[in-house]
Amino acid sequence: MLKIRPVSDLRNKFPEIEDLVIREDEPIVLTKNGYGSMVLMSIDQYSLLSENVEEKLHEADKEASKTKVRYTKEEVFKRARKRVRK
Repeated sequence: MLKIRPVSDLRNKFPEIEDLVIREDEPIVLTKNGYGSMVLMSIDQYSLLSENVEEKLHEADKEASKTKVRYTKEEVFKRARKRVRK
């Protein structure tokens, strides 16, 4: 379940927030004035999200150099959303 806390908790209740992020291994959405401001996650979570990004970008560049076909950003995001929803 998504955990949402005010950004002030980061300052006022840091040990509690840190414990939640690490113990439950889930990100916390921090809000400011009732709106989403940032997401706080453990270094392990961040590593899992970002570990293959550079490699995948390199692969994409390599593939792009083999063809003249180019997609607009709208087409790219449409295709990405479709894959994520599957």
